[in-house]
Amino acid sequence: MTRYAALLRGINVGGNKKIAMADLRRLLAALGYSEPATLLQSGNAVFGSEETDPARLAAALEKGIASELGHEVGCLVLTAADLHRVIDANPMPDKAAENGSRYLVTFLSAPPEPERFADIDRDEYLPNTFAFGTREIYSWYPEGISATKLSELVGQKKRYAPGVVATARNWNTVTKLLALLES
Repeated sequence: MTRYAALLRGINVGGNKKIAMADLRRLLAALGYSEPATLLQSGNAVFGSEETDPARLAAALEKGIASELGHEVGCLVLTAADLHRVIDANPMPDKAAENGSRYLVTFLSAPPEPERFADIDRDEYLPNTFAFGTREIYSWYPEGISATKLSELVGQKKRYAPGVVATARNWNTVTKLLALLES
């Protein structure tokens, strides 16, 4: 059995798409996943499954959330190896160490396409910055995500190919999620 981390996009933000974590744990159990647990209220869960395809798990979770909890929610499902890769490939380890709550990882269901970000004048937003990973974008917002327009630009739907699910977590959450996944 493999342990997985599920990241739900855009729930419990500003009162939108409210999903209680107890309901999410119950849904995961009803879907046949073992030992479901959640982290924070922002749609982070871990569970075990015999299924070996994270994309199938994400699709089943999306379908379950729609039918049982009444919300259309994009989901990403990651393995511990995925999270280790994200952590090991961190292009700005000094920023993550400085303030993990201001360092974000936007997880994507497909590789980022840098040409979709070419119109952003990065120098205009310094010291805020971002870098591309394999299937993620790392972003540094030293004064906070709401203190810069760059966060809005990086998060725009048009920046991602049609159908790509994107959801961001701060560095502290990323590392806590891996610890929970491996506990």
